[in-house]
Amino acid sequence: MLSSRIICGGCYCYPNNIIIIRSNILVSSSTTSNPSSSLSSSINTTNNTFFTHSQQRLSRSSRFTNSPFKTSSYSSSRHNKANCLPVVMERVDPKEKLHTKMRLWEFPDQYVVEPIEGNSDSCLAISRVDGSMSLIDEIPDCTSVRAPRTQTIFGVVGMLKLLAGVYVLVITERQCVGSYLGHPIFKMSSLKVLPCDHSLTNSPMEQKKMESEFSMLLNAAERTSGLYFSYDVNLTLNAQRLHNLGDESKKLPLWRQVDPKYVWNNYMMESLIDNKLDQYLLPVIQGNILIACLFAAIGRNIVDVTLIARRCTRRTGTRMWRRGADSDGYVANFVESEQIVQLNGFTASFIQVRGSIPFLWEQVVDLTYKPKFEIVRPDEAPRVVERHFLDLRKRYGSVLAVDLVNKHGSEGRLSEKYANAMQHIISEDMRYLHFDFHRICGHIHFERLSILYDQIEEFLKKNGYFFLNEKGEKVDEQLGVVRTNCIDCLDRTNVTQSMIGRKMLEKQLNRIGVFAADDTITKYPHFDESFKILWANHGDDISIQYSGTPALKGDFVRCGKRTVQGIVKDGWNALARYYLNNFCDGTKQDAIDLLQGHYIISVNRDMSPPSQNGGLEAIASLPLALGLVLTGLLLASISLRQARSDFRHIFFSLLWASISLGITAFVRANGRIFCNRPRLHKP
Repeated sequence: MLSSRIICGGCYCYPNNIIIIRSNILVSSSTTSNPSSSLSSSINTTNNTFFTHSQQRLSRSSRFTNSPFKTSSYSSSRHNKANCLPVVMERVDPKEKLHTKMRLWEFPDQYVVEPIEGNSDSCLAISRVDGSMSLIDEIPDCTSVRAPRTQTIFGVVGMLKLLAGVYVLVITERQCVGSYLGHPIFKMSSLKVLPCDHSLTNSPMEQKKMESEFSMLLNAAERTSGLYFSYDVNLTLNAQRLHNLGDESKKLPLWRQVDPKYVWNNYMMESLIDNKLDQYLLPVIQGNILIACLFAAIGRNIVDVTLIARRCTRRTGTRMWRRGADSDGYVANFVESEQIVQLNGFTASFIQVRGSIPFLWEQVVDLTYKPKFEIVRPDEAPRVVERHFLDLRKRYGSVLAVDLVNKHGSEGRLSEKYANAMQHIISEDMRYLHFDFHRICGHIHFERLSILYDQIEEFLKKNGYFFLNEKGEKVDEQLGVVRTNCIDCLDRTNVTQSMIGRKMLEKQLNRIGVFAADDTITKYPHFDESFKILWANHGDDISIQYSGTPALKGDFVRCGKRTVQGIVKDGWNALARYYLNNFCDGTKQDAIDLLQGHYIISVNRDMSPPSQNGGLEAIASLPLALGLVLTGLLLASISLRQARSDFRHIFFSLLWASISLGITAFVRANGRIFCNRPRLHKP
């Protein structure tokens, strides 16, 4: 029997019968035989909630040739009776349904993945020598004295080939976060990397060393946060795109329905696609899914509010090593945020997006708290900006770009370049608005965001939101999107997007008939509190994935005002960001590039191990430098104390102090080489 534990879906109770429900059903793997099949029956308590998430590079999406999302655009029609269809996904042929639970057999020469739910007459065999895959009819006999280890797994994420070995990623723990259209949605709790590297035995020592260093980077996959998947439903599409999905597309295997831009394991699935293993092809997205079910908050109505973040992976990475855009217009930290409201059979969906300033710029870490911004190839800025916004217009319709960076200072150069580049493409359906967040709102007066809302209200009213009536019929579409950015697209952006989401929710509740014309969310304190918590958690998750820490200014989103505790927390998180940016994120960036195929290992290319440096970098070591500085200061202090009995010690004291100051000056002048930097891929 499967050894599993079910953690009660935490119900957090608030006054006035307001409850935030989070379904947390964690199934952990163990050395097992027959898993239980009762999980999906325990999940259908949240059938009416919406979800979704993010991913990868279109240059490799030729494998998705039959996907309906090679190119896409929104219809501009408000209402079409021919399109009045409920949002219901057709079931795929049972023979093509994904395997939901499998038993992993670890034989000396191969791994065997045995489906243990549903009808399947074959198993997947993976060679531990070279990673080759084939379907076999039955579990082979074990020729070893030791019995093979077995473990329950919940999906095959994909496969990566390094220099000589192949590495398979499988899901060993999953956590149910709710259901979508009656199907469970899972968060990945634990990953395991299975090495298929027996061929390394006959490899040269240098190749073994390089293989070991590259394989160490794969451990980052096990620490990746915010990964979600479904065996039955396409999670890469927002509610509007899902509703508009053609009938023929809905009949395709799940991996062929997805938008590759939001598939975290797009590159890792290629080997499975080549081997036509449709039942093992499980698309995974990165972002977050947060659900708030508010009971009796407004009369007797039950309001389900869901927030979804879908992270694009075409230029994914860490905060300081992925800034701006690449030459194709794909920007760092691009996230689609969808706010979905369900009440009395009505469904409303509203989309916002965020993304880095869309031209080539960087901010390379150099041990200073705030490194300088550098604009790369400034002459290309208008072309890159145009490419970026043409893609947005195809996907979302009209675009309003809200720029929150400072008008003056170092940020001002970026803002000025952005504004100038936008002048070439501004039109009726492409607008640019600068709002100096820090100058207008300062550090505590975030209520002044109402000034910004007054400037964008007409755009929001004109372009609306996606709306389904009680019959599941499409009444309205969202015809445009607000694109918000600050420098990181985290802190100021989170505050601004939560304000816009609040205003749109009020309009939606008014339309459904819950709110009177002059009602606001603040009129219902507990509803207001829950809504703030939802958006604060949303911002924190996005921030953790990009910067490694929760968002700054989160106390305003969470509490509606700045607090002493929030300011102290911001200070701590700012220091944590400094440490991660300077001393950890380079290696993390290498791992991301390797996992997502931005850097592809080939025996035909001239390569060196990720840790190998040349020149001055080979001897640069911050711990060594700090040790020498402290030693010099200590010796200078000792010599100075002894100077009373022998004046010659004054000379030694000055000598050691000078050496310490010299080392400090050298480290400061060459800060970049002392930081942890990516070695594999330079975009």
